[in-house]
Amino acid sequence: MHTGTAAENPSLHGRHAVVTGAGRGIGAACAAALAANGARVTLLGRDLSRLEDTAQAVGGAPRALPLEADVTDEASLERAFGAARVEFGPVHILINNAGRAASAKFTDTDPALWQALLAVNLTGPYLCARQAIPDMLTEGFGRVVNIASTAGLRGGAYIAAYAASKHGVIGLTRSLALEYAARPITVNALCPGFTDTDIVKDAIAHITSKTNRTPEQALESLRTANPQRRLITPVEVAHAMLWLCRPGTESITGQSLAIAGGEVY
Repeated sequence: MHTGTAAENPSLHGRHAVVTGAGRGIGAACAAALAANGARVTLLGRDLSRLEDTAQAVGGAPRALPLEADVTDEASLERAFGAARVEFGPVHILINNAGRAASAKFTDTDPALWQALLAVNLTGPYLCARQAIPDMLTEGFGRVVNIASTAGLRGGAYIAAYAASKHGVIGLTRSLALEYAARPITVNALCPGFTDTDIVKDAIAHITSKTNRTPEQALESLRTANPQRRLITPVEVAHAMLWLCRPGTESITGQSLAIAGGEVY
C-alpha cells in the first residue's frame, strides 16, 4: 500500500500545473506530487486558508500559488487563471479535482441538489478545461486529468445526481481526448473507489444518521466495497495522476482508470 509522498523527480520542471480543490484530500496530495516533480503549482479552491496551508506544505511561494476561486463561476475562474499565468506562465497541466458528493433517494433528489452536483462535478471541469486548453495548444504540451469516481463507471443506488455527474466527466474526458488526439495533449480520468477523505467521513456520518449502524460499522461497509477491504489513500490517486502527467505517457488518452483495489468494471 502506498501511503507516502511521491519521490522527488524533476520530470515536470518548467511546467505549470493547476489543481482544483487543492486545499485537502486528493487535491492536496496531487499538488504535493506535482511540486515534488518540479512543476509550479497553482492551487484553486474556495477556502483560501486551506490552500495557503497546502502551498506552505509543498514549498511555499517559489513553487505554489494559492488562489481563491469557484469552479462553477466562469468569471471567478477567468480571474484566477489570469493571476496564475502572471505568476507562473501558461498552463501545461490541469487536475480537475474539485467535487461534491451527496446521497438521497431519487424522489428526494430535487432540482436544486441535482444542479448543485452537476455544477461542481461536471460544469467545473468543463469551465477549467476551457481556460487551460488554449494554453496547452499554444505551448505544444498538455495534460488534463479529471478526478471522476467508480460511480462514473457503474452508478449506484441513492446517488443518482453524483453518479450522473461523474458519468458526464468520463464522457467529457473521452470527447476531449478524441478532439485533441492529433495534438500533444492527453485527457484522462481517474476513478477512485471510496477514498480516505472528508467526503467519506461525511458519508459515514450520513450512514450512521440514517441507520442503526455505528461509525465503525458504517466504515466497514465502505471498506468491503474494495476487494482489498480498505479505503484508497489520496496519495495513491496522486501517484496515478503523476504517471499520466510525466513524459512517456503520450499514447495514454481517453482512458478512465479505476483505482479501486480490484473492483472490475
